[in-house]
Amino acid sequence: MTTAATFEIEYLQYLRPDGTLAAPLPPAVPDAAALLPLFKQMLFLRTFDGKAIALQRTGKLGTYAACLGHEATHVGIGASMQPEDVFAPSYREYGAQFARGMQPREVLMYWGGDERGNLLTGAPAQDYPWCVPISTQCLMASGAALSFKLRKQPRVAVACCGDGGSSKTDFYAAVNSAGAYTLPLVLCVVNNGWAISVPRKAQTGAQTLAQKGLAGGLHCLQVDGNDLVAVLEAMRRAHERARSGEGGSVIEFITYRLHDHTTADDARRYRGEEEVKAAWEKEPFLRLRQFLTDAGLWDEAQEKAWIEESGKRVDEEINAYLNTPVQPVEAMFDYLYGDMPADVLAQRAAALALEGRA
Repeated sequence: MTTAATFEIEYLQYLRPDGTLAAPLPPAVPDAAALLPLFKQMLFLRTFDGKAIALQRTGKLGTYAACLGHEATHVGIGASMQPEDVFAPSYREYGAQFARGMQPREVLMYWGGDERGNLLTGAPAQDYPWCVPISTQCLMASGAALSFKLRKQPRVAVACCGDGGSSKTDFYAAVNSAGAYTLPLVLCVVNNGWAISVPRKAQTGAQTLAQKGLAGGLHCLQVDGNDLVAVLEAMRRAHERARSGEGGSVIEFITYRLHDHTTADDARRYRGEEEVKAAWEKEPFLRLRQFLTDAGLWDEAQEKAWIEESGKRVDEEINAYLNTPVQPVEAMFDYLYGDMPADVLAQRAAALALEGRA
């Protein structure tokens, strides 16, 4: 029998759940001190996430998608990008967006129903806004990557989707185009185990989600997404390949959603307490804190001070959000189209009439 092809998927892990090294630090992390500012970003992100959930529970925010448990993956993705690159997120990669310069108040505005939260005033102008339709952002990033290649620009397009998103045709189309045209595209599959209530095992028969990129000829890696070191190294490799003309990558980040899918969800209906308890023992914050503490770079006093500072910063952003003047009702129509169709114009007029402003 002749074998047509064989493949292997490399798995990256440098930092074990107990905070000890499973392998020497890779090129992406020259020393332990390089992780300290990113660890502080993760802690700020967790502080922001908790306060955003509290805002929603008290009726001051709309449905919110928490990122609890994803901090290492999101912060690592954002920290690995250059300002001239393009980021196409889904709807919970706040850590990556903050690293790109987005203001936390804009996250709150978006989930508060104000489209001005999509202006991304602090982030690079070329970054895409949130994408709630599943995985369509992968094709947008593929198009950006094609433009970089045609213009001979040393830039990279990065898109994030979930494990469920990797089952969408949009994802496969992005994989195929990236492979066919050797595009500088990095597709980040954040595998948190659940596509809302559908478990990973019910989504696909593939052994890994990373291997889905093989059909398109892309480089594929599976990574411990709770290990910031592994995330940084995987992204370094993918960016290096993309900038040198070697093409795109699919990286599967194994993590876990420690909160409900959104604040409109109750995950207790479909996953057991033991599963969640086991996930908390592998979460990203604890292992990195232990590693930095053992290296003499972190202690309880620093953590207390940073949490206090982070809380103050988040409160400032919350107050800025709460004090932002509410948009007029017609704003929900005005941002939909460049040339508004007749039926939308009629709806706009009806809304104004209800307010007595027609």
